[in-house]
Amino acid sequence: MSETEATAPPSRQSRRRSVLPWLALLLPVVLVVGFAVFVARALDPAEPAMRETDGIVVLTGGSERVATGLRLLAEGLAPRLLISGAHPEAGLADIAAAAGQDATAVAGRVAIGRAAATTRGNAVEIAAWVHTDAARSLRVVTASYHMPRALLELRRALPGVELVPHAVVPVTLRASGALRRPAVWGLLLGEYGRYLLARAGLSALASPRRDP
Repeated sequence: MSETEATAPPSRQSRRRSVLPWLALLLPVVLVVGFAVFVARALDPAEPAMRETDGIVVLTGGSERVATGLRLLAEGLAPRLLISGAHPEAGLADIAAAAGQDATAVAGRVAIGRAAATTRGNAVEIAAWVHTDAARSLRVVTASYHMPRALLELRRALPGVELVPHAVVPVTLRASGALRRPAVWGLLLGEYGRYLLARAGLSALASPRRDP
């Protein structure tokens, strides 16, 4: 080996080989820490900002979400509400009754979207509604564990719209001893996986589901 070869800096390929083992060790740590933060926020989300917005959107999947959205509308936090991802045959009276609410007083201010079957579909449906009504700010109501993915998809679909998260912690997570139940960990791990797919731009690989 010549003196020039001995003192030559490592090639890009060799540097890459030396970094790969460290990345392989670091990735699981990053995923575990990320999941821990995800679980903490699902169990104890930040208090929502209680200011008025141009609209409220509810991503369906649990009756508490609809009840919360209707209550916020009745309290005057927005002039209109969209319930996205409703059953194709469900009317407002049916949806409100299932949530233990009477929507008669706000019926003229509530729209129902029935096309969405996924979170990305919710974002598309909500974007169409926003562009029709020219809303510049939205209060987003969904389950606490679903909020990160919902905001991610909505920001992509509505880059110029302010989003105010209003997370609802479902009874599944509020129940005593919730974290001792395998089904709860399955729910959280599944949603975390879907969130990571969405972050990577692979939302289409996340199977549609009805969230509790």
